[in-house]
Amino acid sequence: MRIADILRIKGHEVYTILANHTVEEAAQLLCKKHVGALIVRGLRGELAGILSERDVIRGIAEAGPGVLQQPVRELMSPDVITCTPDDLINKMLAVMTVHRIRHLPVIEGEHLVGMISIGDLVKHRLQEKIQEVEVLRELNIVRV
Repeated sequence: MRIADILRIKGHEVYTILANHTVEEAAQLLCKKHVGALIVRGLRGELAGILSERDVIRGIAEAGPGVLQQPVRELMSPDVITCTPDDLINKMLAVMTVHRIRHLPVIEGEHLVGMISIGDLVKHRLQEKIQEVEVLRELNIVRV
């Protein structure tokens, strides 16, 4: 299965914030949209980084609540690992595990076409396994 299969179910909506907006604005957007990460864009709209809830918490823990008034670019991760719609789900699970990240922007050509989380991938893999068990039950191969 491919990342495109997850995007077909989940959708392509991605939430972004400009690098010069405050961390407080980012935290409010994370909360309002119920997401764990935002794509950070530069002034020309380019992909500048990613900001996660963990980045915000780490910033507050290290610098105190004043960090909320700093620009997002101060806390974001500028080196963004991305994937494509054609990437395999198992491969991206491994990438996320190795790099200890929870969100991957999905890029097609020059365009941001979605965002997936490790939760999306685990949910999809679980559904696959449930379907496999059901097929085996129907064939009387497995009794669960």
